[in-house]
Amino acid sequence: MRKTAIFSSLFTIIALIVAFFALENSVLLAESRFSELADDFYEIDIPDENAVDIIVPEVIETEQEAPLSSDSLTFELGNADTNFLIIPVPDGTRLNDVAIENHYLTEEMWINIGSVAPDFYAANPISGNRKNILGGTYEITEDKAVLKFSLDNIYEYRSIIENNNIYVEFVPPREMHSRIIVIDPAYGGSMAGIVANDLAEKDVALSIALRLKELLDQTDYLVYYTRTLDNDLSEEKRVRIANNTRADMLIRIEADSNENSLINGTTTIYSGFFIPHFGSPELANILETEVVLSIRGKALGIYQAEAADYVITNATVPAASIKVGHLTNAQEANLLKRDDYLEKIAIGIFNAILAAYEEKG
Repeated sequence: MRKTAIFSSLFTIIALIVAFFALENSVLLAESRFSELADDFYEIDIPDENAVDIIVPEVIETEQEAPLSSDSLTFELGNADTNFLIIPVPDGTRLNDVAIENHYLTEEMWINIGSVAPDFYAANPISGNRKNILGGTYEITEDKAVLKFSLDNIYEYRSIIENNNIYVEFVPPREMHSRIIVIDPAYGGSMAGIVANDLAEKDVALSIALRLKELLDQTDYLVYYTRTLDNDLSEEKRVRIANNTRADMLIRIEADSNENSLINGTTTIYSGFFIPHFGSPELANILETEVVLSIRGKALGIYQAEAADYVITNATVPAASIKVGHLTNAQEANLLKRDDYLEKIAIGIFNAILAAYEEKG
């Protein structure tokens, strides 16, 4: 019996060794496949027939957005030696069945996939590179699944669909785009800013930003907006967007006020954070010059921001705020109620952006 036990133990050990080498070989094959896929991916011309379009939703969500669904995505351990997050999709899923949304304000990626069985993502785990993922949930409706991934930062994405998988690579914005701008319409939601002469600063700033967006949409610049609706966003979050994306410039849109209702004109403030060659004072000077030329208005000068100007003083990129007029001055307030005047301000800011890039080289 003792010999039988010894032989049995030896057989078990040999079987375990064989299984180990088989598993190691399988992992090496997987690594090879991921390496080949990564090599092939960078050779793809965009747009490619397998490339998934990235959408930035027009509706920008607030930081107080409702919690995500309670159905958590399953993440498979192993197979992480790849640049890609690998998301399985049902057989027959086509390119036009998939839409990826970049919810950069909440640092989330949403993937919409058509025609998914209710239990599909309970049975099919996510695999690949998960280093940028904090967590994930999913919701199944009658016509689609929505996968929501919480990320550790703001990213742009490279993505393709192949062999019933979506392959997503998370890329820092600066690695994908050479020109990045952050536009910050001040205040919003419960924070109205200055209110005078039947105008709220938050509404004036947003109206100008939306007109500016129409102009910037015609360029190839990557532009992040801190809001496109009348919603709240903390000043800390606004600064984080600019600093973490390493934007070329942060332009804040505000209004002004004065106890003396006769005071009117445009003022610009800039960050005191030193940046060589082209920094905040240079941006502020261009911004004020172009806006005043566009509206044929009066320039009151450029000044270094004070501690109360949190967004500007805490930016580590070229940052300036254009105060487009005094709401406390009846004549200037009336101008700021006119669509054509707001359009001229937007054109002035747009021209300043073009001039700033020309000066930067």
